[in-house]
Amino acid sequence: MSRVPLRPLARILEARSKGENPDAIERENLRLRHEEMRDRARQRAEGRLVVLGVFFFCAFTVVGTRMGLMAASAPEEPRSFVSTSEITAQRSDIVDRNGKILATNLQTHSLYAQPPLMVDPEGAAAALAATFPDLEEEKLLKLFTGKRKFVWIKKVLSPEQQQMVHDIGEPGLLFGPREMRLYPNGALASHVLGGYGFGREGVYAAEVIGTAGVEKQFDEFLRDPAENGKPLQLSLDLTIQSAVEEILYGGMKLLNAKGAAAVLMDAYTGEIVSMASLPDFDPNDRPVPLLQGDPSDSPLFNRAVQGVYELGSTFKIFAAAQAMELGLLGPNSLVDADAPMKWGKYTIKEFENHDYGPYLSVTDVIVKSSNIGTANMALMIGQERQKQFLESLGFFEPTKVELFEAPYAKPLLPPKWSEINTITISYGHGLSASPLHLAAAYATVTNGGTKVTPTLVKKDYRIPGPRVISRETSIAARNMLRAVVTRGTASFGEVPGYMVAGKTGTADKPKPRGGYYDDKVIATFASVFPVNDPKYVLVVSLDEPVETSGSKPKRTAGWTAVPVAAEIIRRTAPLLGLAPAIEPAPADALTEG
Repeated sequence: MSRVPLRPLARILEARSKGENPDAIERENLRLRHEEMRDRARQRAEGRLVVLGVFFFCAFTVVGTRMGLMAASAPEEPRSFVSTSEITAQRSDIVDRNGKILATNLQTHSLYAQPPLMVDPEGAAAALAATFPDLEEEKLLKLFTGKRKFVWIKKVLSPEQQQMVHDIGEPGLLFGPREMRLYPNGALASHVLGGYGFGREGVYAAEVIGTAGVEKQFDEFLRDPAENGKPLQLSLDLTIQSAVEEILYGGMKLLNAKGAAAVLMDAYTGEIVSMASLPDFDPNDRPVPLLQGDPSDSPLFNRAVQGVYELGSTFKIFAAAQAMELGLLGPNSLVDADAPMKWGKYTIKEFENHDYGPYLSVTDVIVKSSNIGTANMALMIGQERQKQFLESLGFFEPTKVELFEAPYAKPLLPPKWSEINTITISYGHGLSASPLHLAAAYATVTNGGTKVTPTLVKKDYRIPGPRVISRETSIAARNMLRAVVTRGTASFGEVPGYMVAGKTGTADKPKPRGGYYDDKVIATFASVFPVNDPKYVLVVSLDEPVETSGSKPKRTAGWTAVPVAAEIIRRTAPLLGLAPAIEPAPADALTEG
């Protein structure tokens, strides 16, 4: 930086020649120099303040943004990636609607070995193989005599097994404290609970995680420390569940069925009081999933939710309800039921070639389970309106029940919904859904017409769903279903005092590579009770049942699924708090004095 002299010689000489004071020039230059220095200092200070302000603004922005993200995020258990970090294994209990334990925690031990500390590796390997049949002596010996300094042997030990290992007396066999999941009721409600496994593992703790069912669906809740151990309360009733599974198992064995499923649901709230699928498994010793073959061959397969089947004539009530709701027909309106029915290249027949024609009332179409009458109702409704109605009942998407497997159980719909599909779907063929779909749809149709969404979580309040049909249509549909029990195909479903109403459905079982079996069916009975004020919906489905007490094998739902459902209602209705009611006698009945 160049400095201007305070007394420039040229100006001094000029001022003296003019008789001016040269000191004034020096004072003026000094003042200008001071002003210039002041301005430079001010600019430097202002620049520093701007830089400091920008720095603080950025710092507060970063801090504020981070605080906002933390406030908006879900609470999560703190974790560290250090191998020696503490593992939080505590997991909340699962209880039924009455607070009874379905799943809890148990303190136990794991077993590991430190080969450098072992005195007799050969003896230890032999003793462990004798204690645990699933362990191989040769493999253990190879591990104990190799270069490894740490070997896992058993992730979980019972107290008896721990004592047996103690008795071996090998100092290189060590125990680590561990928490495991315990299902005190064994296989009861196994498909709902699912099971558990281990996540991160350490010598002194292991992370317990859900692998299926509600254990997987609510894994974050069950592991969240912020919940302070609050149990997950399900809508299941343990006593009801036990009775349903016992009766269902007996019916499955008596009727030689491959499998069975049952869903008992509150008709208004959608709370599932019982959900059973057979064969089942013990979640304390969960089997390995199948890697090939038919998934339904595995005991892990939940037939009530994952089993997607053609549900047969149980669908007929939907066509009747929609026709009445649209004002096309009434309960006593006559419908063409002349069999067989020709539609293009297709011939539609009644079961065992019955002929109920030429006309049946809408009620008798349901009572006699007429395919032809139902098909003609469906043609009156039309394919677009039929699709919309079935979609409103939930048959176009997976159920929203709180199970990890539920989103993968999507109904099977025809790729192109033609008129022949409209006909066959009306009587339950060409559209496949789960028993849980059917239970929710029957609850919607019979509870007064409001949609029901199934749930496995206990609700303290009820939020009515959107209206699907009118109350008048719902009452008319219930009366038709009641007539099916009193004088139709479900006569074995009558339970004195509980006014059961329902519809049978028998569908030929499809072959894996197309076509249908001639002698294998899926038999289903969808029921509601008591019909005058529906409280519960029960759906029972049997896979390949056959009743062999008579001279001719019987496979229809009226002979198989209906008696099983009736026994379930007979056993569980009193447990549900339903007092039996005496049905009023007909007006013209005679009484004895």
